[in-house]
Amino acid sequence: MAGQKMLYSCCLVTVCLTYILAKPPPDKKDRVHHGQDLSDHLHDDSQDFQYDHEAFLGKEEAKTFDQLTPEESKERLGKIVERIDRDGDGFVTQPELKDWIKHTQNRYIYENVDKNWKDYDKNDDGRIAWEEFKNTTYGYYEGEAFGDVENKETYRKMLARDERRFKAADKDGDMIATREEFTAFLHPEEFDYMKDVVVTETIEDIDKNGDGFVGVEEYLGDMYSPESGEPEPDWVKTERQQFLDFRDLNKDGKMDREEIGHWILPPDYDHAEVESKHLLFESDKDKDDKITKQEILDNWNMFVGSQATNYGEDLTKEHDEL
Repeated sequence: MAGQKMLYSCCLVTVCLTYILAKPPPDKKDRVHHGQDLSDHLHDDSQDFQYDHEAFLGKEEAKTFDQLTPEESKERLGKIVERIDRDGDGFVTQPELKDWIKHTQNRYIYENVDKNWKDYDKNDDGRIAWEEFKNTTYGYYEGEAFGDVENKETYRKMLARDERRFKAADKDGDMIATREEFTAFLHPEEFDYMKDVVVTETIEDIDKNGDGFVGVEEYLGDMYSPESGEPEPDWVKTERQQFLDFRDLNKDGKMDREEIGHWILPPDYDHAEVESKHLLFESDKDKDDKITKQEILDNWNMFVGSQATNYGEDLTKEHDEL
């Protein structure tokens, strides 16, 4: 029996070591855009509404609401509802609710845009022209052509890449970006209509032989530079197999544009879609597939927290512990 336990322990250690060795190093490039969870809490409304609070408000704002009185929470929630109802018809629809949840979850992106906005909007007209961005970023004016800059070709490529991305983000083609368009320019992975340019830039980064595809060695070369004479690590072997099994979908030995798009921008489980439908279903008393401000306020404690909410949860926890 003791011998069997020792054998089992040795096998377990071997499995664990193999797993550790097969893992890529923490500094390995990860080009996959991962959809984020709406909350770190378990979604179990029978216990509490903390998941819903963080999904609806964002994690930091949810903490702020937890310090408010119920009256203050309801008042602030009422103001939020007015912002969610973008067409001002007095109702909140599921798409409006979904857009709001996505906005709160991507608040860090909008804060980043706000932080950079004044650096580029030189004439304070509330929009950023391509010339404003180009001159601020590159200090480049027609005729100078990076005259005093080392590695001119690199800068030319960077400029061309930025201009192409700016044009893709600029929906109306006037080369003047609204705040939404500039957000798409800075964070293209967050916008469906920017997917094509994200794929193009990824190919340019990885495709070393210029054939417009990404082969397995190019795929591995983006994340691993072998030392002379060293054996290939287990995690690289795992990535090689991943390429063959899951990246190269048509099994022709390389990834085309569609396969690269599937790799770096995978179709994720849409958390915002599910949560918006959940909040609407739980609040829509007359079942007309839209909710009024009053219906939301009647169910306010599912949307936002307060001191009273926390107090009630604390009492429940203390009772459970007893």
